[in-house]
Amino acid sequence: MMTKIIKDILYGVSIVSVKGNMDTAVDAVVFDSRLAKPGVVFVAIEGTTVDAHNFIPKVIEQGCTTIIAQKAVEVAENINLIIVNDTAKALGIMSANFFDNPSQQLKLVGITGTNGKTTTTTLLHKLFMELGHKSGLLSTVVNKIGNEEIPSTHTTPNPVALNELLAKMVYEGCEYCFMEVSSHSVSQHRIAGLEFAGAAFTNISHDHLDYHGTFKAYIEAKKGFFDMLPTSAFALTNVDDKNGMVMLQNTKAKKYTYALKTPADFKAKVIENQFSGLVVNMAGTELWSRLIGDFNAYNLLTVYAISQLLEQDKIEVLTILSNLESVEGRFEYIRSNGGITAIVDYAHTPDALENVLKTIANIRTKNETVFTVVGCGGDRDKAKRPVMAKIACELSDKVIITSDNPRSEEPEIIIEEMMAGVEGQYFKKTLSIQDRAQAIKTACAMAEPGDIILIAGKGHEKYQEIKGIKHDFDDMKTVKELFEKLGK
Repeated sequence: MMTKIIKDILYGVSIVSVKGNMDTAVDAVVFDSRLAKPGVVFVAIEGTTVDAHNFIPKVIEQGCTTIIAQKAVEVAENINLIIVNDTAKALGIMSANFFDNPSQQLKLVGITGTNGKTTTTTLLHKLFMELGHKSGLLSTVVNKIGNEEIPSTHTTPNPVALNELLAKMVYEGCEYCFMEVSSHSVSQHRIAGLEFAGAAFTNISHDHLDYHGTFKAYIEAKKGFFDMLPTSAFALTNVDDKNGMVMLQNTKAKKYTYALKTPADFKAKVIENQFSGLVVNMAGTELWSRLIGDFNAYNLLTVYAISQLLEQDKIEVLTILSNLESVEGRFEYIRSNGGITAIVDYAHTPDALENVLKTIANIRTKNETVFTVVGCGGDRDKAKRPVMAKIACELSDKVIITSDNPRSEEPEIIIEEMMAGVEGQYFKKTLSIQDRAQAIKTACAMAEPGDIILIAGKGHEKYQEIKGIKHDFDDMKTVKELFEKLGK
């Protein structure tokens, strides 16, 4: 069990006032009132739905005697009360201090953007492991310490869990860690207190407006990550994205760019794009990759650029990149015995869906039918629902609009809101089937040899969340079983 003195773990926190004994020893930092007990420090976070300051009396009843708050509260004389400017930010800094600032003991690289974060971080982890550098991974799909897998619950974990994972990586001898940095984690200060060796921006498009409110606020959240980088770090951005250079405006880090279409520090060009893979000219060398599509050419270029900024051997990097396989649920495809191709992809934003469908359009012969099975998640950005349906209709021959993770919403309402984006000329080629398994079955039954089925929105997920319950559901497993059952 780790024990730390309060004044030591508050180093770097903006403190307003102190009441009590700053030399008190604590053995944990908690922000969930249910975990509060004697010997821990409780940090009261003022969240969007719940204000933990309201639970301070309960926390004290449970035996906790050290409280961090951001507004005045009445407590007994025996309680240590430290008022800070921002408890969310303080939690990040305190968590880092409690675990001896693990991010300073390895090279931590963060990837942010709407699409490509998971693929890029996963490929980086695989690459550096192959290069002989033990590395950690923090991603939407899974967290890893070397090859040890740890289930992932959030794109970016809470500050306590995050620093504990980083501390374990240091203990296990990791030299590097590659992590996804979500816009939520920046806004909520989950990455406060971390020291990054570098950061990369992939792209930005319509997503998370339910949380950020406006696209400008969403961009500012991403930019906030680059604003916090130290002068010792590198800041890498995609200049083919119209908001790419915004990320570098105020950063103190060393600035670098990459692109497929415009002049940049790191350049690549797609030569061939087939279901068998990509041929890309990367830094003057022809690279064949098992990955598919222009969006993966960007991911590969990002990985290559970061490897060079981290001073890895160019030829060794390109050799390993040519052998790396795709990430689960990211343009993952199978071909049935009868010659039908099914693609499972996590595309859950308009931009990601458009990228995947345009990739299919570039590869297809035009003699086949492209079926798209797509839904939108509940309790998330509603504005993208009609947009995604419109994109699916414009770039597919047949569209089946279905349920994704409806969460607390009624799936038929979500489908109805998606259908609002289906224009009159597309009515005949569009179906709506609420049951996702039935929707996939319908696409499989309608498909003929040579046809292509895209199942979008859930990718790697092995569940469907309905009314707070996660039911087993796997798009890839479902389509494989249906091909076999239907004799396709």
